[in-house]
Amino acid sequence: MNIVEVKSLYKSYTKSKPTKYAVHNVSLGIEHGEILGLVGESGCGKSTLGALMLKLIEPTKGEIWFDGKNITNLTFRNMRKIRSHMQIVFQGSSNAFNPYHTVRQIISEPMDNYTKFSSAEKERKILACLESVGLGAEHIERYSGELSGGQRQRIGIARALAVEPEFIVCDEPVSALDVSIQAQIINKFEDLQEQLGLTYLFIAHDLLVVKHISNRIAVMYLGRIMELAPSDELYNHPLHPYTISLMSAVPIPDPSYARSHQRILLEGDVPSPLNMPSGCPFRTRCKRATKECAEIRPELREVAPEHLVACIHV
Repeated sequence: MNIVEVKSLYKSYTKSKPTKYAVHNVSLGIEHGEILGLVGESGCGKSTLGALMLKLIEPTKGEIWFDGKNITNLTFRNMRKIRSHMQIVFQGSSNAFNPYHTVRQIISEPMDNYTKFSSAEKERKILACLESVGLGAEHIERYSGELSGGQRQRIGIARALAVEPEFIVCDEPVSALDVSIQAQIINKFEDLQEQLGLTYLFIAHDLLVVKHISNRIAVMYLGRIMELAPSDELYNHPLHPYTISLMSAVPIPDPSYARSHQRILLEGDVPSPLNMPSGCPFRTRCKRATKECAEIRPELREVAPEHLVACIHV
């Protein structure tokens, strides 16, 4: 059963005609205990989709379901009853906290908003959250500016865990960290998922990171899902030309492999969502593009078990 599901979801930030969408007709679900990776270039709509799933922003049209309940039209007051079940770990750990708040205040804030813990219970919970992310009581009175990037990201995870959520959107949580710190944070996400049965939407640029942590991967381009498949299947058998080009850019520490596999360079820039090409949105950068690609907007369809792709040539 899906813990979160979106159906024919659209999001527009403009009032122009015709309407321009940052997220365009996205339908997908995430099962309880699953980690869904979401990849794509900057500006493709990944963070917008994550915010929509949490209803941090309102959809233009479509439906958002959480734990079997349609939350699309819930008021702010009614959403408060659900907020403790869904949380987010933000991309920029340096900008995610009030610089005048201590770690104790940062972690206790969601508990103050969504729970009725006593002071003693809250203190125990703060220490437990810190311990769960590999930090100790010595950090509790520090300010975020006194912490390293890795420590701040761990505090972000601890804050998300404070209200015992079921679903967490991880919005590029390791993109600004050194590789060694990235590995520690990724391992921590995996440990917590296994211990607590959490469900993640894991947004990232790095396909190696996403492959390592995800059960399934969705590839996004200009607000649309272009390919969706189990992690190993997508990595070993990418079908969409966009996915293939992304995979070719993944560094492999094997000189002989690197010599025999040429990187596929995408020509041109990502089109503006305000001036979308007709037909397939990727056709202006695709070497397989034909006349039909300008006339037909491909729908996401299943071409192999659990493997969906939006390309008329697959």
